[in-house]
Amino acid sequence: MDDEYAKLIRRMNPPRVVVDNDACEDATVIQVDSVNKHGILLEVVQVLMDLDLVITKAYISSDGGWFMDGIGSCLLPKSFLKITQISFLCFSSFSHFKIFSSVFNVIDRDGNKIRDKEVINYIQKTLESDASFAPPLRGSVGVMPSEEHTSIELTGTDRPGLLSEVCAVLADLHCNVVNAEIWTHNARAAAVVNVTDDSTGCAIEDPKRLSMIKELLCNVLKGNNDLKTAKMTLSPPGATHRERRLHQIMFADRDYERVERAELGRLEDDRSRPHVTVLDCIERDYTVIIMKSKDRPKLLFDIVCTLTDMQYIVFHGMVNTGRMEAYQEYYIRHVDGLPIGSEAERERVIQCLEAAIERRASEGLELELCTEDRVGLLSDITRVFRENSLCIKRAEISTKGGKAKDTFYVTDVTGNPVEPKTIESIRRQIGQTTLQVKRNSSLSPKPPPKETTMGFLFGNFFKARTFQNFKLIRSYS
Repeated sequence: MDDEYAKLIRRMNPPRVVVDNDACEDATVIQVDSVNKHGILLEVVQVLMDLDLVITKAYISSDGGWFMDGIGSCLLPKSFLKITQISFLCFSSFSHFKIFSSVFNVIDRDGNKIRDKEVINYIQKTLESDASFAPPLRGSVGVMPSEEHTSIELTGTDRPGLLSEVCAVLADLHCNVVNAEIWTHNARAAAVVNVTDDSTGCAIEDPKRLSMIKELLCNVLKGNNDLKTAKMTLSPPGATHRERRLHQIMFADRDYERVERAELGRLEDDRSRPHVTVLDCIERDYTVIIMKSKDRPKLLFDIVCTLTDMQYIVFHGMVNTGRMEAYQEYYIRHVDGLPIGSEAERERVIQCLEAAIERRASEGLELELCTEDRVGLLSDITRVFRENSLCIKRAEISTKGGKAKDTFYVTDVTGNPVEPKTIESIRRQIGQTTLQVKRNSSLSPKPPPKETTMGFLFGNFFKARTFQNFKLIRSYS
């Protein structure tokens, strides 16, 4: 009966999406309104992320009664209040169901509004379709797998030259890397790699050959002093979103457990690390998570992905980005309806959110490779990096139309910036026009002024009425 009731509510109140280029001077405003369910926020954010859009601000609410009772007095965008009021009226007679209302200010990578009609129509069609809001397959969301390649997942101890060794093994086994993504964090490495048979260009399905690939890759992935088991598995069947899968792989590998900074080979500036604070909202029975970190693309996706996979529901939230920094605030509960209730759980949430922010952080020098694709290309490129003592911290590998376009984030073996003469030597070996230097994140811009006009979403409201009901739990930096 509950399922039929839910279907009726969804039919009466289908998802509604409004894309407005006039409401904000410097961004496109996207409003999404739907019946709430676990994971809906991640689905919406993922659609925007996959289009390579940058979210500069976001306002989220899925508890209409509380929102309309108190938060309406806060300084929120009029468009958000308007759509929430309409939604609240539509759903007020169905108290068993909550609404999901959100507003996102988005721009493209060049900092412009979204003017492309095709992109706007895709956003509306995708977010308003029933398929977009259908429950995702277990452990995955998004892009359907291709029968044209074999998708493998790798986990092991990070070390200089690791990617080169993996690529060399795959090349020796006549596997061509079609696309891949590699992350490293806290001395661990994870990758999702799509490969084909280099002779047929098709997926590899022979069990004996797959078993050999697994055995040899596990030998490479396992470090000399590896206390954790190296793994190579085939991606689970069904729809798999590669970047969410990487978060899940690293989470399962417990990369959020702190490693002594000396073990990472370099000294980190604590000011560059994310700051995560946990508060108790006693009156409303929420846990409040406040985060401050460097701003970067896909930051919101990484946070929401982690909270969703940890089985937390975001009831209210705000994201606001400044010149360099991003401020995020979320009011959450576990899927069982309870806030965070133990010190161990609080510490784990803080560690996991820090890890989610740090995994995709662009360390060091960003290099872009554009050239004709060929079998063994990635093995040759990464070998040159290894021979010149470069350490690959993160990589995105892709091929399209016979062209390879790869991005590498590199440091020297100690984790420090790469010497310019080393880069010039590598470019001469690979090709000046083939390998380009895109960005050097080691050259940090000046920090923003300490005073900022950005505040917390519900800060003024609770400061006036219920601040005494907040209890500071713990903060790491």
